[in-house]
Amino acid sequence: MPTMTGAEERRRLSLDTAHITIRADGDGGARRFGGYAAVFNSRTAIGNPLRWGFYEEIAPGSFGKTLSEGDARMLVDHDSYYVVSRVSAGTLGLAEDGHGLAVDSALDTRLSYVQDLAVNVENRNITGMSFGFYVIKDDWTTEEIEVAGADPVEVDVRTIREVRLIEVSAVTFPAYTDTEAELKAVARALDHRGDAAAIEARAKYRPELLTLTHVDREPEQSTRVVQTTAEPAVSTQPAGLPLDARMRALAARYGLPR
Repeated sequence: MPTMTGAEERRRLSLDTAHITIRADGDGGARRFGGYAAVFNSRTAIGNPLRWGFYEEIAPGSFGKTLSEGDARMLVDHDSYYVVSRVSAGTLGLAEDGHGLAVDSALDTRLSYVQDLAVNVENRNITGMSFGFYVIKDDWTTEEIEVAGADPVEVDVRTIREVRLIEVSAVTFPAYTDTEAELKAVARALDHRGDAAAIEARAKYRPELLTLTHVDREPEQSTRVVQTTAEPAVSTQPAGLPLDARMRALAARYGLPR
């Protein structure tokens, strides 16, 4: 496992999963922002795990060290201009509980964008939470998953064990809005993994990963993608439908990009 933390990564949660609320703080009537920036033991698809992505889980305790040593901020849409609160200022509370990384932030509405944030959350214009982090420790394993109407497929599962938290954000888009963003997320994780063979295997489906990643390859390792069309993730034996149609069906079933 690499000792360097690599590039900053970001993960997002939808409004319902993040349990975002704006509430009154006691009798004074001042409003506070509450929610979750991360949820433990919840498997998320990063990219397309059947071809070029992986599944990811965040283990309980991943934030323990960084919360005791760090000074995270809360932002709007990861923009450092829109600072809502900060741990060292006493305006941002972050804690691990049994569910995930809980966020409790003061809302100083003398800042116009904080007033806007509160209104946008109440109106459901702000629809999720996210956090920016560097991975310190992670594990990669391979699992075989069952898929309807096809042979089992081997997928990679990344379990994050420790992170260095930079910031938490209220976000307008709680999911990746395009494949390019997903490719970058996969590339950053693969950079930290440091496994050139894993990058090469995924580049058969997404050649762009060769330019997005920065892992050194041995001289005898090819960086040329011999085949840019997708290798089958399941057996090519007849199964009623052509292979490409089967893969499209699998992607649709699991809500994955092709």
